[in-house]
Amino acid sequence: MAQYVKKDDDRDEEAEYSPFSGIEKGAVLQEARVFNDPQLDSRRCSQVITKLLYLLNQGDTFTKVEATEVFFSVTKLFQSRDIGLRRMVYLIIKELSPCADEVIIVTSSLMKDMNSKTDVYRANAIRVLCRITDGTLLTQIERYLKQAIVDKNPVVASAALVSGYHLLQTNPEIVKRWSNEVQEAAQSRAALVQFHALALLHEIRQNDRLAVSKLVTSLTKGTVRSPLAQCLLIRYTSQVIRESSMNSQAGDRPFYDYLEGCLRHKAEMVILEAARAITELNGVTSRELTPAITVLQLFLSSSKPVLRFAAVRTLNKVAMTHPMAVTSCNIDMESLISDQNRSIATLAITTLLKTGNESGVDRLMKQITNFMSDIADEFKIVVVDAIRSLCLKFPLKFRTLMNFLSNILREEGGFEYKKAIVDSIVTIIRDIPDAKESGLLHLCEFIEDCEFTYLSTQILHFLGIEGPKTSDPSKFIRYIYNRVILENATVRASAVSTLAKFGAMVDSLKPRIFVLLRRCLYDNDDEVRDRATLYLNTIGGDGSVVETDKDVKEFLFGSFDLPLVNLETSLKNYEPSEEPFDVSSVPREVKSQPFAEKKAAAKKPTGLGAPPAGPTSTVDAYEKLLVSIPEFSTFGQLFKSSAPVELTEAETEYAVNVVKHIFDKHVVFQYNCTNTIPEQLLENVTILVDASEAEEFEEVATKALKSLPYDTPGQTFVAFEKPEGVPAVGKFTNVLRFIVKEVDPSSGEAEEDGVEDEYQLEEFEVVAADYMLKVGVSNFRNAWESLGPDFERVDEYGLGPRESLKEAVTTVINLLGMQPCEGTEVVAANSRSHTCLLSGVYIGNVKVLVRLSFGVDSGKEVAMKLAVRSEDETVSDAIHELVAN
Repeated sequence: MAQYVKKDDDRDEEAEYSPFSGIEKGAVLQEARVFNDPQLDSRRCSQVITKLLYLLNQGDTFTKVEATEVFFSVTKLFQSRDIGLRRMVYLIIKELSPCADEVIIVTSSLMKDMNSKTDVYRANAIRVLCRITDGTLLTQIERYLKQAIVDKNPVVASAALVSGYHLLQTNPEIVKRWSNEVQEAAQSRAALVQFHALALLHEIRQNDRLAVSKLVTSLTKGTVRSPLAQCLLIRYTSQVIRESSMNSQAGDRPFYDYLEGCLRHKAEMVILEAARAITELNGVTSRELTPAITVLQLFLSSSKPVLRFAAVRTLNKVAMTHPMAVTSCNIDMESLISDQNRSIATLAITTLLKTGNESGVDRLMKQITNFMSDIADEFKIVVVDAIRSLCLKFPLKFRTLMNFLSNILREEGGFEYKKAIVDSIVTIIRDIPDAKESGLLHLCEFIEDCEFTYLSTQILHFLGIEGPKTSDPSKFIRYIYNRVILENATVRASAVSTLAKFGAMVDSLKPRIFVLLRRCLYDNDDEVRDRATLYLNTIGGDGSVVETDKDVKEFLFGSFDLPLVNLETSLKNYEPSEEPFDVSSVPREVKSQPFAEKKAAAKKPTGLGAPPAGPTSTVDAYEKLLVSIPEFSTFGQLFKSSAPVELTEAETEYAVNVVKHIFDKHVVFQYNCTNTIPEQLLENVTILVDASEAEEFEEVATKALKSLPYDTPGQTFVAFEKPEGVPAVGKFTNVLRFIVKEVDPSSGEAEEDGVEDEYQLEEFEVVAADYMLKVGVSNFRNAWESLGPDFERVDEYGLGPRESLKEAVTTVINLLGMQPCEGTEVVAANSRSHTCLLSGVYIGNVKVLVRLSFGVDSGKEVAMKLAVRSEDETVSDAIHELVAN
């Protein structure tokens, strides 16, 4: 078809062009008239069909008239006996996808071809018929298709099986009747027929787990000869093993012997598929891995690049979870570092970095140094990430690895590559104290010639935090002030902030810092000037009386625990007056949700008193609404409002959800109700709440909803009193009670008399997480250190068997109701350990920070270390009690 060739005169430039470039649909349709010639030119007709197919595959569309005209012209080509042209006719008919009326025209010709003595005609006719026919015609040709499945000619049998595979999507009942024929085809000696038959047989039975298990059991006894079919069977066997291991924990793994036997197959693709299947088994043991690792090791020295690549990629994945099992292959993988295929070399290096021992690090770094210049940035990033992990694994080798990272940092590279290196150096500095001095100097040298503003500002910020804590902070000042002289405004402003941090933390440097900051007062950028002025006033460089050291350090190093979006919204809403703007009035909720979510399809309630248009936060809107209700106006300041909890299913007569409003001594439940029945009006709507499973709560007030017309949301409230400052929990059962009145559809007026009725709602709970506000911190480490160890509580817990480490992390985060920091809620695939950082504000406005360390063993048992710091020891204890219970 439309193959791309190269012009002889452009070979030096390797400019590719298409022989069909520039062809127009109109011209080709004109050429298609050649199909109607009395004397058919087969070669000419084939060329025109090729152009038509090219246009269709390039996205050109034919109008109904054009498609019909071409289709009828093409049908006349059946009279030609040229085999090549006939095959082109089959292709164009499939692409044109004629409508039901037109299909009849070619059906007889195709059925004649399907029973032809020419096998090529038969196979192609089956494919075309199955593509263009509907269920009615399919029943007429079903007998022929069944015969074709067991045909002696493999081309015909494969065509029928593949057509059945596609038909299963549209006419499953018909195809399922072919099971006996398909099973017979699965015993065929033709490799491709057996492959297609097995795929179709599994597709037919895929929803019946027992049938799939029986299929695998029967076929694993040695009746499958085709390597392709064997690969399929290995995949189906792995699926059965996974499902059986989920249901039964004890005993030997079923079918493992079959997978191990496939490792001795004569076909390389089968061996690789079996090895990959064994390595991906859930909870695979070292004993089970050994035979798979052995055959993969043999493939590492294969002369075929594809085998080397497949083997090293599989070993790379195994190294993530079982690094010790792969160490036997290290010598073979070291030889792959110089492999001509850069993908193979990269995988070999990253695998060695995961599995290597401490004594081989220096030798490995020498080999990698020569290799890095030959690969693309995306491969370099993979190598850098692996080096970072290796450094944390062997802290004593940080000098070798840090020098390597600093050298490649000075080489050419894009932003993502440089960022990966900088992030790695920063991680090493934070986790290995001895690496701080040399690591910071490497970063300082990098920003001397850094072309990326983002990286320069990030490094300057990090330098301001870690630099003053070093043995000789003065050596960093030169690098920082050079940025004020040589860089753009953004970097200059960042450098001014960093200088101020050195001045605040190192008394001996203050006079020199003041001189430098005063020079910045004459900068041509207002942001730089403003920052210099602010810091001089704060630290006392202008001779004025300054704040205490503690206040200065809190200002410069303290975490900013207000979401910027909320601060911006509050500033926009602030009206200038004699009263100054109060930062404490800014809501701390991480993200605003709709006042009460409404699903368009299910017509969920949005609630009365919805916030006005504009950037008013959810908390503000709820607080204004509750203060306006006399029964709740004395409850004090609202601490938190939950997201709406649905109490009804979608598409029910009444849609109800509840929002939990938490006060210091009270909890108010706001029930948002919507009537979805046009012929009804609800009046005197209330919620009867049974708090028998919430012993610490006592009902003190209710507010009924007078009227609830069709599709007009309304609200009813119930308030409970609880012990002050205590995170009381409990379960609440709810019944919607109301008077229902029939509405006349023509006039829209309701009847005077109504009937009392009730509607059972779902239960909901007040949980410990409802007493915790999600409040993020911009720098967790600084916030953790600023809270200090006075009220720190640390303990370890066993979480029992879990599906995965990710599931355990998510469960604990949801239990505590805190805000994950610095992206630590994301757990890497196949990770055996993880650290999660959380922050929040507990009821009573107590700051809380949590550091969670998770680990999982081979039996999926998860252990967790929980460290809590807060401003109140009782709160730290309460967090531990919550997890312990």
